[in-house]
Formats: sequence, structure tokens, C-alpha cells
Amino acid sequence: MIQLTDIAFDGLTPIDGYGPGFFRVGGKVLHGPVLVTVTSARSWGGYEDIASLVALVEEIDVLFIGTGKAIAHPPAALRTALEEAGIGVEAMATDAAARTYNVLLSEGRRIAAALLPVE
Repeated sequence: MIQLTDIAFDGLTPIDGYGPGFFRVGGKVLHGPVLVTVTSARSWGGYEDIASLVALVEEIDVLFIGTGKAIAHPPAALRTALEEAGIGVEAMATDAAARTYNVLLSEGRRIAAALLPVE
């Protein structure tokens, strides 16, 4: 398992680590794709689950999309729906998305991460 950080997040929800097919977030293990916000972590339905991401519009300014082991473009419909809702989208490999999320979480930013697992 890859350990990401030892920073204290004072009640926020950091991404602690990840491995093949799973994430450890806020001390609990989640399998498959995950959606992580500053206050919670839960399973995510993947690229087709646009509604759960758009529903964050009042909570976040930017969503990091972790595309798996390598960077890839998320589907155009997903990006368009988020941008039309007013949510900034940054797609990157899952490891980079998790690290970036943690850094901005520690700065108090309004962010979330939708992460596909690294297989």
C-alpha cells in the first residue's frame, strides 16, 4: 500500500493511502471507485455517476478526477455537466489526484476527489 501523508487534518477527511482496487480514507478502507469530500468518503459509481458529483455544487469549487494508473480524459459529458454546474474539473492519474487533494485539503480549500482505483 502507498502511504500518502502524516499531516494532521483536524477532523477533515484525508486520503490516507491506496493499493490495488482500494483506498484508505479517513482511517477506513473502501473498495472500487470513491468520492471523497472534506467531510466524508463513500463509494462512487464511476464516470456514469454524474449526479453525485453535480450534487456537490454548493460544497466545492474544484473536483479532482483520478483516472487510474495513467492520466486519461474523463468522458466529455461528465466534464460538461460539471463545468455547466460551476465546478472546476482537474483530471490526473489517481496517485497525483490523491496527493493534490490532500495538499489543498490542508489549506482549507473547497475541494473533492472522485477516484478510480489503481489496479
